Amino acid sequence: MKHIQYQTQGTCSVLIDVTADDNDVIQDVSFLGGCDGNLQGICRLVKGQKIDDVISRLDGIQCGGKPTSCPDQLCRALEQLKTA
Repeated sequence: MKHIQYQTQGTCSVLIDVTADDNDVIQDVSFLGGCDGNLQGICRLVKGQKIDDVISRLDGIQCGGKPTSCPDQLCRALEQLKTA
């Protein structure tokens, strides 16, 4: 199993906790802070998905006028998790 606690930058959430198995399948995701309902939805949707599939779908999403978003920051966390 691989695990990371990623401190976000530029979003309302401040931390993302992610666990994936050795086949890069996401087992658990949780966010600290941010829009609770939306982030619960994202966590449920990505659980059981391959890391690369999630990155290809969520990378580059912006929030309002910000250059990033919680889904985009999840991609940054997943990229780090892949190399862990």
